Amino acid sequence: MTMPTPWVELRRFTSARVALGRAGHGLPTAAHLDFQEAHARARDAVHSALDLDALEAALGRPSIRVASQAADRRAYLLRPDLGRRLREADRASLPPAPGAFLFVVADGLCAIGVQHQAPALIAAARPLLEAAGLALAPIVLASQARVALGDEIGEAMAAAMVAVLIGERPGLSATDSLGLYLTLGPSRGRTDAERNCISNIRPGGLAPEAAAEKLLWLAGAARRLGATGVALKDEQPNAPRLAP
Repeated sequence: MTMPTPWVELRRFTSARVALGRAGHGLPTAAHLDFQEAHARARDAVHSALDLDALEAALGRPSIRVASQAADRRAYLLRPDLGRRLREADRASLPPAPGAFLFVVADGLCAIGVQHQAPALIAAARPLLEAAGLALAPIVLASQARVALGDEIGEAMAAAMVAVLIGERPGLSATDSLGLYLTLGPSRGRTDAERNCISNIRPGGLAPEAAAEKLLWLAGAARRLGATGVALKDEQPNAPRLAP
């Protein structure tokens, strides 16, 4: 009887590609084919599109739809700058929400993750934010969007804070991951150093309820500090671990 090696045992704890074995100087055929399939799924995920009607229905409330200046997916991928700029017609149609907390739900690099994870995260976060005294702006759904598009949307609506929920770059083990970027005082020209990120929101990663609690903590800390980004350190107390 062959005893399992420590590397094989690690596969019980991760979906990462470890202990795949070898055939000569390469991978076994099964592992190679699995890699090719995962790569194809990741490429497909990059080109996935939001079903806006289904997303709005899952959110359970009316939303505002906008788009970036990237005319299509090809332009979005080749010209990241266009994904950071709002169409002028959409900018003029945004309602004012002075001092409010704004959710922007954007497709990003993996619309699949947004479609699956965003409704659950917002459903968990809304009552927490409202209980903390934060007024919530109408939800904005953004197509062909990069993270920085939330700054322009937040500025146009005079929001106090924006949380951009966006599809993260798909990998070979996860094509449904959602990221959240929080910015206090959104305005055009903000940099990534002025935001806080909560990532890997998905089954097998960070649960929506845990992400909502993290968002509540960061939003409260941002209000007290008057800043998000590198100035705001994540010092949320750790929840007690359950016994195995």
